[in-house]
Amino acid sequence: MKKTAFHRSQTLGYRNGYAVTRRPTVGIGGQRLPVNQLSQDALDELANMKPALTYGQPKQAPPAAFLPAHVAFDKKVLKFDAYFQEDVPMSTEEHYRIRQVHIYYYLEDDSMSIIEPVVENSGILQGKLIKRQRLSKNDRGDHYHWKDLNRGINLTVYGKTFRIVDCDLFTQEFLESQGIELNPPEKMALDPYTELRKQPLRKYVTPSDFDQLKQFLSFDKQVLRFYAIWDDTDNMFGECRSYIIHYYLMDDTVEIREIHERNNGRDPFPLLVNRQHLPKVLVENAKNFPQCVLEISDQEVLEWYTAKDFIVGKTITILGRTFFIYDCDPFTRQYYKEKFGIADLPHIDVSKKEPPPVKQELPPYNGFGLIEDSAQNCFALIPKAPQKDVIKMLLNENKVLRYLAAMESPIPEDKGRRFIFSYFLATDMISIFEPPVRNSGIIGGKYLGRTRIFKPNSLLDNPVYYGPGDFFIGAVIDVFGHRFVILDVDEYVLKYMESNAAQYSPEALASVQNHVRQQEAPAPELANKQTEDPGTQELETLIEEIQKQLKDYACKDNIREAFQDHDKEASGYVDRETFFKICESFSVPLDDSLVKELIRICSHDEGRINYYNFVRAFSN
Repeated sequence: MKKTAFHRSQTLGYRNGYAVTRRPTVGIGGQRLPVNQLSQDALDELANMKPALTYGQPKQAPPAAFLPAHVAFDKKVLKFDAYFQEDVPMSTEEHYRIRQVHIYYYLEDDSMSIIEPVVENSGILQGKLIKRQRLSKNDRGDHYHWKDLNRGINLTVYGKTFRIVDCDLFTQEFLESQGIELNPPEKMALDPYTELRKQPLRKYVTPSDFDQLKQFLSFDKQVLRFYAIWDDTDNMFGECRSYIIHYYLMDDTVEIREIHERNNGRDPFPLLVNRQHLPKVLVENAKNFPQCVLEISDQEVLEWYTAKDFIVGKTITILGRTFFIYDCDPFTRQYYKEKFGIADLPHIDVSKKEPPPVKQELPPYNGFGLIEDSAQNCFALIPKAPQKDVIKMLLNENKVLRYLAAMESPIPEDKGRRFIFSYFLATDMISIFEPPVRNSGIIGGKYLGRTRIFKPNSLLDNPVYYGPGDFFIGAVIDVFGHRFVILDVDEYVLKYMESNAAQYSPEALASVQNHVRQQEAPAPELANKQTEDPGTQELETLIEEIQKQLKDYACKDNIREAFQDHDKEASGYVDRETFFKICESFSVPLDDSLVKELIRICSHDEGRINYYNFVRAFSN
């Protein structure tokens, strides 16, 4: 431990210019090596010497006399004391039985036998349990050897487990001579039923002064009834349950019955505690008494529960449960008044008042779907669709109010965008469509699908949605943060407002009237604008020529309604196939050159046709 030098000596060197090796004389740290310092020539000479040349061939020792195992170990047997436990399922006096056996191991052929000593009048087949044979110890075919046996181990043979507790003196000396360390001996287990039979059957106890027969005759059929509750709400999944405690005066026994309510989800088992004597104070040594297996006697109990322990308004602990007694019957009140002098036993109200209903708060609206539809996920595990007004849907089927609106935005690119609002009277839903404009850089089409739009600053619990009365010329509509201004309405809206004037405010009606007057007298600025736009001027000129040529054409109003029925989104566009089918059904002269030119101007790049401008050519 105190060594500090750990250098190694040099074993290579040069002699007369040649590299030579030398054997080290010291080890690590300079410590002297205790070896024979012979030269390499001497070592080589010793290595080539043969002792046989000097001393001759060695003589072999004569072999030992061979003794077979059946001769060497003849009549040598190892004896072990063991026991095994046997279940007794059909007996009320004993549940298991301890049977003592002797295990014999025959050294001459490694065979074993298990013999149980015969007990007189035991009623059990005893004697040789397993005859002499080699016993398997696993599924691979290995057999038990005397090296596998020891004290304090379990030996499993044919499904039975034997506990080896001790062995005889010869077995101990033999195993120790073979180098096996023996475990300490154990105490032999005794059969509880056999030990019980050895005790005296009769025990003479001095009778007490209290006459139990008099108590039985005097208080027969007299029972004290108490009403109690067991409050277990402090534990997880605990609840408050009601019970009836019966105290039988004839033998001081107690019975606890459970009060079942209809549809409480519990099995209607009548009794919680069967009629029995209940211990109040146990002796100190009886705390570890196996109460679940054996009954408690007077030797383990210092005091039993009596009638004076059951008082209304106090708690009582019975078999680990704390019961609160809140009432009793009239007989019990009379008995306590005469026996203990307690005149007024209270009646305690233990009924719990229902807590006030908790107002359900809906989470903030995430913007997906309708508010009523999303709120159904908060009301039930499996949400149901909100109820619809079927009468309103039948009366207002296919009735749509269309409005032209402009976006109110500080972005210059959004000022010229136009949108068509479609208000569906059957469901109070609104859809927004943006007509495509060539070379505008904005992709037109559906801007907002059918949905109900609530007004700004409305509560989620009671949202206020936009209705027909909110749409009029100059009205500002807030759609999820985007503001739109109503610029124009179609003819059906004017008719609807005339027939349902009570739904609209005077301001809305006045705005529409002013708009109609302005349409009847067009401003010169609009004419100048049309003159400046060559495409618009060409379209207007073509429409006027078609109106002059087809002034006697019938079904002018019906063709507009047909196009609107097929245009569910109120976008003002229909596909080419639907367009030509409607024109053929109304006998529109498609072969006319002016009509073909009008169709070309109204056609869109996406294979759709603007029927608004087309229908204008067939109206005066």
